[in-house]
Amino acid sequence: MSASRRFWALLGAGLTVLLALALAAIAKGSTPLPLADILSALAGRWAPQLGLPELATTLQRIVWDLRVPRVLLAILVGAGLAVVGVLLQTVTRNDLADPFLFGLSSGASAGAVAVITTTGELLGIWTLPLAALAGGLVSAVTVLAIVNRSAASGPEKLILGGLATSFLFGAITHYLVFAGDQRAAQSVMFWSLGGLGLARWDNLPLALLGVTLLLAFALKQRHALDAMLAGDDTALSLGLSPRRLRAQVFGVTAVATACFVALSGVIGFVGLMVPHLARPLSGALHARLLMACAVGGAILMLASDLLSRILLAPQELPIGIVTAALGGVFVVCLVLRPNRQHI
Repeated sequence: MSASRRFWALLGAGLTVLLALALAAIAKGSTPLPLADILSALAGRWAPQLGLPELATTLQRIVWDLRVPRVLLAILVGAGLAVVGVLLQTVTRNDLADPFLFGLSSGASAGAVAVITTTGELLGIWTLPLAALAGGLVSAVTVLAIVNRSAASGPEKLILGGLATSFLFGAITHYLVFAGDQRAAQSVMFWSLGGLGLARWDNLPLALLGVTLLLAFALKQRHALDAMLAGDDTALSLGLSPRRLRAQVFGVTAVATACFVALSGVIGFVGLMVPHLARPLSGALHARLLMACAVGGAILMLASDLLSRILLAPQELPIGIVTAALGGVFVVCLVLRPNRQHI
């Protein structure tokens, strides 16, 4: 089988796994639903024509108003974070780069927590997303300044700069928790550990905006991103500006990450793990890598959400704990792997 046919076969298998996980996520909950009921709810008024059983209105609302939006949010956030990770790893040439370790998630979270603990919803439902966006952009500018000053100092300096930014905004978040309204402390835990409980039809367009922005930018710049894989000197010889592309990537990823954090809180390591898992299947060039990362990120997020609801059932574990545990094991394996090369 040719490499191209092998890739498309694997992508089709990934989409099949994603569909199976989506149905499992809809079935799982305080009220378990069999597959026939799920298909009946999804079919709606066409269910009788398809030979499916009629479903009570209450169960239909559970499926459509609660579980389907949660599944869609998991898919969008997982795909988006994975694409953010591959973009950051490419432009920084650091295989440990992701929105969590580079402080983009922490900055967006600090902005959201500032609203929760101090100002309240001054601008209605858009207050939280705008605050998360502002925090994400500030952290992006901070990291970008570090990257521009440290790009010639090796990948270790880059990751240290990102970690420093992450710790800084984490400290700001913790300060806001203690200095602000203590009644909001429980709500703040959501932003620190992540979750999909805020999924609703009316806020899904925000996550869709983040994914659309990322994919549109990445696909348009895919050839420039491919050139960056060979280093800044090669990119310059091809007429590209690595510094400008790096700034564009950090700006776009900051906006997209803020969209995701505003709905799901801080979920780490998805952007770190998925690109490494996808490259052996798709290759290093971005046209296929972006598709593989989007599907892989969605699968990882849905699987993590399922685990978070199963491990301590009926209590729901924050999804960030699951991804952090998986990410910790993954990083250890990555470090111990022989002949490891930086991307």
